[in-house]
Amino acid sequence: MARTIDEILAAARDRLARVHPDQAHAELSDGAVLVDIRPAAQRAAEGEIPEALIVERNVLEWRFDPSSGARLPQATGHDLRVIVFCSEGYTSSLAAASLHDLGLTRATDVVGGFKAWRAAGLPTTGGGAR
Repeated sequence: MARTIDEILAAARDRLARVHPDQAHAELSDGAVLVDIRPAAQRAAEGEIPEALIVERNVLEWRFDPSSGARLPQATGHDLRVIVFCSEGYTSSLAAASLHDLGLTRATDVVGGFKAWRAAGLPTTGGGAR
């Protein structure tokens, strides 16, 4: 059965307890891993979040699957709190739902993505004009 991207996105978000930028920022001190999945060109144009781990979208599942030989050192188990963000919070919802499929059920994403983080006045570096 064919579905639209809007239907797929809604289904992904139904599985997530999405967080706003200020909550994501607060969770960093509790051990959450903030993950930037934007491509390099987008990070260069928009800026970056200093505490974020950069894992481009095309390798995300391999880097966070605790059983993968390509996993990151941070991928210590299925109970890891992973907070994904993209530019505006669309692709990150799909990515976080994919992490749920791997068993990382505490994974979520940032509502509004990097742009909302920057608009909230939270720490960023680089990027073009605001």
